[in-house]
Amino acid sequence: MNAVMRRRLEMAARVRDFLRTHQTDGVGQGLGLAKLEELLTRAEVLATQQRVGVVLARSATRQRREIRRALQPKILGYLRVVGAVATSQNPEVAEQFRMPPSNATQQALLTAGRAILEKATAQKDALVSLGMSVQVLDELAKALGEFEQTLEATRAGRRGHVGASAELEALDREIAGQVKLLDRLVRYRFGDNAELMGAWASARNVVGPFKTKNDPEAGGSQTPKAA
Repeated sequence: MNAVMRRRLEMAARVRDFLRTHQTDGVGQGLGLAKLEELLTRAEVLATQQRVGVVLARSATRQRREIRRALQPKILGYLRVVGAVATSQNPEVAEQFRMPPSNATQQALLTAGRAILEKATAQKDALVSLGMSVQVLDELAKALGEFEQTLEATRAGRRGHVGASAELEALDREIAGQVKLLDRLVRYRFGDNAELMGAWASARNVVGPFKTKNDPEAGGSQTPKAA
């Protein structure tokens, strides 16, 4: 969530709290408070979904880096040595153990790793006879599976984040419209109550570098723009 949207939602929450506090004065009754509460509740859910998506994607990225460091230089590096030994006896094996470059994309590395696993598994007995560890193919299969899981976790996290962000933007506009409606109603019904209107203006302030030329404070200074 960007800073502008966060400040506007904080403002809307203050408006909601103001209306709740002054319901006994008739301010919060029949002025769309329930609708604003509904919108803010949905915004909180989406904000959480957005944060979860970001955390999931970042966590998967960190995990994938760790798996890749073990997968490429260690496991695939070991198989490259075994493949070199096998090549000396059977040149056709060289093509089957072609290693992905160090800067290969995530998907290219996964595809190459699975191809090597398939070919090494098919020649397991021969490779073991040349000194290959029996466990290395299990380690490769496990690492590739975990690597693929991190790719899916990243995609899922991004989907959740992007979807929540898009809905939040639309919801932010709807909340801003609701607050403007409430502002008109409050000003119409309670514009003569200076103390109440001062509290209302404070609630509607969006803290940040947003200025308006049409809403000066007492004394002539400008107040932050209200959504």
